[in-house]
This record gives sequence, structure tokens and C-alpha cells, in this order.
Amino acid sequence: MSSASLLTAVLLVTVFVGTTAAFLAWRERPEPGATALVALLVGQCWWSVFFVFELQAMTLGAKVFWSDVQWAGVVVIPVAWLAFALEYTGYDRYLTRRSLVALSVVPFLTVVFAATDDLHTVLYLDSTLVVEGGMAVLNRTPGVWFWVIVGYTYLLGLLGSIPILQFVRSDALAFRGQSAALLIGTVAPWASNVLFLVGGSPLPGLDPTPVAFAVSGVAYLGALTRFRLLGTSPSPNHRARRLVFERMHERAVVVDSHDYVVDLNESAAAALDTAPNEALGRPAASIIPQYETLPMDGPAEGTLTLPADDNQYDVTATRITDSRGRTIGRVITFHDISDYLRQQQRLEVLNRVLRHNIRNETNVIYGYADLVGDTAGSHEADIIKERALSIDAMSRKARDILDVFENARRPVTAVPLAELLDQSLAAVRADYPEVTLECGELPGVSVSNVLAPVFSNAIENAAEHNTSANPWVRIDVDRDGDVVHVVVRDNGPTIDEYERSVLERGTETPLEHGSGLGLWLIAWGSQIAGGTVTFAENDPTGSVVTVEVPVLSEATPPTRDPLAVAGDDDDDPNAAPGDETTLSRR
Repeated sequence: MSSASLLTAVLLVTVFVGTTAAFLAWRERPEPGATALVALLVGQCWWSVFFVFELQAMTLGAKVFWSDVQWAGVVVIPVAWLAFALEYTGYDRYLTRRSLVALSVVPFLTVVFAATDDLHTVLYLDSTLVVEGGMAVLNRTPGVWFWVIVGYTYLLGLLGSIPILQFVRSDALAFRGQSAALLIGTVAPWASNVLFLVGGSPLPGLDPTPVAFAVSGVAYLGALTRFRLLGTSPSPNHRARRLVFERMHERAVVVDSHDYVVDLNESAAAALDTAPNEALGRPAASIIPQYETLPMDGPAEGTLTLPADDNQYDVTATRITDSRGRTIGRVITFHDISDYLRQQQRLEVLNRVLRHNIRNETNVIYGYADLVGDTAGSHEADIIKERALSIDAMSRKARDILDVFENARRPVTAVPLAELLDQSLAAVRADYPEVTLECGELPGVSVSNVLAPVFSNAIENAAEHNTSANPWVRIDVDRDGDVVHVVVRDNGPTIDEYERSVLERGTETPLEHGSGLGLWLIAWGSQIAGGTVTFAENDPTGSVVTVEVPVLSEATPPTRDPLAVAGDDDDDPNAAPGDETTLSRR
């Protein structure tokens, strides 16, 4: 078989592989990059097909004609490659109609110069026939425009490869495979063309680039089939990250190492009362109030008011570093806490009402009922006193819940678990002496201080509602690695099913709601401490409440006196003596 025949056979295989890949890419429309990849493959096939025609032509004029026709496919390849790379990697916002027209100017002029080749020497200076390896080969001397289109082709090829290179080391195997295949499909014809341009081709005067398209076709075909090139695309990544930045609720401003604004999202521009295009490039201090007081990294002290509104913002600075750990800028984020501050103010008012007003009014009701009962022995007076005690107990639990919520926003304090349980047991022993309280061995661990009212209410509920003839409550503690299980068992009545369902659901409705606040306090306090609580039935009767919370640190259990009775710590520790009157149980 002659060299021309062998080369023709290879080129026909190249066209077949390229056509197959183009057909598969066409079927994936409108996936990002599908149309551009089809154009690229068609350009390669065009070049290869008419290169076959050039090889088979016998005269100089025929070879020159088919060589000029090839340019229509040659110039499509770099533009299509760049368009595909930008769409594939999510930078398609640069692919406007105007930019595509601009990119096509040089290729269009190249096709015009090739079509009018016999009228000038812009593309080629002259064309001759030479015999290489027993085969007549067209030898053309490049003109000025030939080097222009060569440089332009390699420039677009390089620009298209840059965004794809970022996915070669992607954590996603599919993206790594896709990017590697795409780069192989691009580098193979580049390398062969460079060999031709520097005179290193096996057959001088014969451009082997169309032959290298066989490698490109196989690489693209593998990317389409093996790595689902157009089925699993990274194109949303870039747009999604930008979309998240633009639409994020927090206001964010990006500044460089010289404190100039380089980016900001829409909400930040609105809060700072500026337009994004006006803020970019300006000193950050000119648009961000008190910018000089902000830290280099971490949260700022106090709050900040922005120009566009009267809301209060928490401000946090986050350093941006390069691969060597050097600071190249910061992200300044503003979190609107106005609603939180208003809610906090409402809770403080509610806390005051529950802690003082309701208790004082309840004391008055109880006192008058006690006076009426002493003088008239009225049964109704006893009922009033019981209701007053109930209101007082509910008020106390509400205050405990508010204290738990307040502690949630403070730094966590680690307290020995044994200390919390001993205090809870002592208080319950004092209020319910008829209930037998037992406690197993306690591990030497510390847990969140938020759990103090949780344990107190769990033990108190078990004792208060225990109607058994011989009531008892037992506490067992089991450590499992970094968590500890505190289990409170009793032999009283079981917690109603509807109560447990409401707690598991986490919300109440007008028809389904709990009977009080104690169980909610246990559930919410456990959650705030980073744990969970479960309610179950005891065998043969009673309830089992299991509080599972993380261990914060190791601790040495204090010397325990199981009969010790702790004082009533129900009142505000900061209240002055005589501020409140505690109702006694009768």
C-alpha cells in the first residue's frame, strides 16, 4: 500500500471517529458546550476530508484549491474550542453575540484571503509541488497573514485551556477525566502542527495535524461516553457560587490587601446606599462606616449601623489567603441582628413580668385566699390557693425557660454532672419527702450549665406526678465515649401519648398541645446543650426520660451527701433580698 493510500485510510478513520463524537454531542443539546463541541468536531472533520481531496489531487491547481477550502474548517476550530471551554466551565457570560462576532473577524478574513489566494500574497507567497516519499506534496511558502492566523489560533487555544485546567485536580473523578480527555484532544493536534511549522514533520511539506485529529476524536469520544462530558458538567459551579454570593441574605463586601473594594453583593450595595459599579475600586473606608475599627480577622466588637437603614449589624471579617498563606484580601460580612435584638428586648420584658409582676399578684391572691380560709374555712379558698400555687409553678418554669434561652447565647460553661444532679435531687427531696429518690454511680464528667433546669424538671416531674402507693424515682448515668446518658425512671403514671407526640413533632396546634411547660423545658434545654431527649414507658408502670448530651470535659465528682438539701435557687440570683416572696406549699 502506498503512503498516500495509507494516509488516506487513517484520515477516513479520523473522520469516522470525529463524526461519531459530533453526533453524540449533537444529541446532548442544549447542554452547556454541546453546540460549540459539535462545531469544533465538524471543523476537524472538514479539514480532514478536504485534506484527503488534496492528497488525491494530481495537479498543482487542484491541490491549491482543496488546500484553500480546508481553511473554512481550520478557522472554526479555535473559536469553537474557546466557546466550548467557557460554556463548559460556567464562564458563558463572556459569550455574548458581540464577543463571538469579534472573535470571528480574524477567521472570516482568513477564509476571504484563502478564497482570493490567486489575487494576492497575503496568505501564501507561492505554491509548488514537491515529491516526498514517492508522493506529490503541496509546498506553500507562508505569507504575513498565515502567521497572524497561526498566532491567533494558538492564543484562543491557550485561553480555552486555562479554565479547563482548574478541573484536572478536581475532587470529582468525572471532572478530572473529562478535563484530561479534553486537554489530550487539544494538545495532540497542537503538537503535530508545531512539528510541521518548525520543519520536524516526518514528511516535509505535509501537515500531519489532520492525522492527529484521530487522537482528538478518540479523546473526545471517551470524554462523551466514559466520563459523560455533557451529562455531568461543572458549568453550574461557577454560576452557582456567584449566585450564592449575590443572593445571600448577609451583606458581603470583598476588599483587597490595600483596603479597596473589589466586589460586593446586591444586599450589601443596598444597605450601604451605593451602586455596585460606583463602589468597585473605591477605598472601603469611604463606603463602610467605622471601617478602620474593624478587625483584620474575626468578629467586630459591638454592632454597626449602615447608611441605608437604622438596623443593627454584627460585623465579621474573614481573611482571604493565597496558596502560600499570605493575606490577599478580606470578606466583610454584615449580619442584621435587629430582629434578634427586638426579640431579646421582648423576652426581657416578658422575663420581668413573669419574675415579678405575676408572682407578686399571685402572692396577693394566695394571701387573701388564706385569710378567707382561716376565717370561714371555705373549701373554695383552698381551691383558689391551689390555683395560685399552680400559676406560681407555671411562672417559675417559664422563667427557667427564659433563663435557658438567655444562656444559649452566652459562652458555654462546663459544670460537673454530679454537682447538677446532686442539687436537683436535694431540691426534690425537700419538696417531695414521701418519694424515694435513688441515684446510681456518677461519672466524673462535666456538661453544659444549661442542663441544670433540665435535670431539675425531669426529676421533679417524675416525683410530682407519681401517684403510686410507694413512689420512687431512680437516676442512672451511663457514659458512651463523648456522650453521657442520664436516665430518669419512675413508677408513676406514663406520660400521655399525645404529650410525647407533640414533643417529637416540636410544635403545638390548637387541638394538640402539651399540658404544661416542664416537658418543653426538658426538650428545649437538651437541644440547646447539643443533645437529645427521649420519652418512653417504664415496665411495668411509669415513665423513662433519657437525656443524651455531649461531655464537655473530665471532672472530679464532688463529695456527695445524698441526704443534703439544697436551698431554693428558683429566684433571680441578682435580685435584692425582699424583691420576691416565694409561695409555700401546704
